[in-house]
Amino acid sequence: MPKPVVALVGRPNVGKSTLFNRIVGQRQAIVEDIPGTTRDRLYATADWAGIDFMVVDTGGLEIIPVAGSTEGGWQPLATASAPYVQAMRAQVQVAIDEATVIVLVVDAAAGVTAADEAIADLLRRAGKPVIVAANKADNERLRQASSDFYTLGLGEPLPVSALHGTGSGDLLDAVVQHLRAIPFAEEHDEADVHLAIVGRPNVGKSSLLNAILGEERVIVSEIPGTTRDAVDTLVNLDGKQVVLIDTAGIRRRGRIETGIERYSVLRALRAIERADVALLVLDATELVTAQDAHVAGYILEESKSVVVAINKWDLMRGGNETRAAYVRRVREELKFLDYVPIEFVSAKTGAGVKRLLDTALRVREERFQRIATGPLNKLVRDAMAQINPPTKMGKRLRVFYATQPNVDPPTFVLFVSDRKLVHFGFTRFIENQIRKSYPFTGTPIRIEFRDDQTQSG
Repeated sequence: MPKPVVALVGRPNVGKSTLFNRIVGQRQAIVEDIPGTTRDRLYATADWAGIDFMVVDTGGLEIIPVAGSTEGGWQPLATASAPYVQAMRAQVQVAIDEATVIVLVVDAAAGVTAADEAIADLLRRAGKPVIVAANKADNERLRQASSDFYTLGLGEPLPVSALHGTGSGDLLDAVVQHLRAIPFAEEHDEADVHLAIVGRPNVGKSSLLNAILGEERVIVSEIPGTTRDAVDTLVNLDGKQVVLIDTAGIRRRGRIETGIERYSVLRALRAIERADVALLVLDATELVTAQDAHVAGYILEESKSVVVAINKWDLMRGGNETRAAYVRRVREELKFLDYVPIEFVSAKTGAGVKRLLDTALRVREERFQRIATGPLNKLVRDAMAQINPPTKMGKRLRVFYATQPNVDPPTFVLFVSDRKLVHFGFTRFIENQIRKSYPFTGTPIRIEFRDDQTQSG
């Protein structure tokens, strides 16, 4: 189920990026004391009081109110970043549309400005819960002055200092209070499988969707970034109801150009959250790029199953020998996805599309596979007999018991004498041993280690 979204909005230089970093617990946004620095939008997962949510940092809105304007009372300010203003406005509007809760960040030291009032008017019309965070309230005088923001008509302003952390807990308490009041039911759309078609721009995602459907259901263009939103299409494949999610092209974080594309990435990532299997589309004419690896990384972060689809294969020559070379190249560049099947397709001619879908459906089935406790423990015992277990200071790792408590993705828990003895190489060894008997094709495996002191004597 997609996580709720908390969007941070406000005029430039009020400290949105600093607050973003404070909430997510790490320095992910570029922070400079220059208005307009954040022209990109960053997103990260955060949690507070047991609630997980996605935080979205946005660029500053450089606007003033205009009476009778058809643009909803907005007019760009003539500033150094003016060429970006309209694009930034569009980006922030997408963030507002996607948001579950909006945090309007204002500057307690500067007081209420015309731009704050214009943004507040926009947010009132959005119909979303809004919390006013009076940032830079670094002393008692400024904390008292934050009450001036009552005039925005959005409820009680909360004084915070993103730089020092004061007030951030109260802000997050207010955010979580709104999130708990909004029901987030699991999606029940009668579909058996959700497939997200993802990849960097212009690799042929929409063309692939059309090839699957056999009709022009999505606009296809040679211009990268044509598809701005995630588009769901329900189709029957071999008796299964499948939701196909076409998404905007994802670029590497540092290469996303200013414009709506930045915010379409947020929608694409939320589409990945909703998917069982991601079809990672590569362009056969360009081999594997760093951007492809970044897209694969997004999928892995969400622990989703994957099938790699090498598209535009009709443009290549060399037959099986070329296929083998491509497989080697993909395995080299995407070493962290060595369990993923690779299929060759041509969205233009339809070649390989049926096989791709068959593979995706098989991968989805393996995602929900469960290993019985008896066979799993035998597998682990046999694996341990093949190696010298990790040791430290004379202590040797012992594995007492293994179980698989979850599927989607498959999750294994091993109860051990001391989990501090476990290292990456041992975890990888256990995963490889599991995959030898149960491949879990295309699906990531989670392995957890827990201490079991009751048996470690």
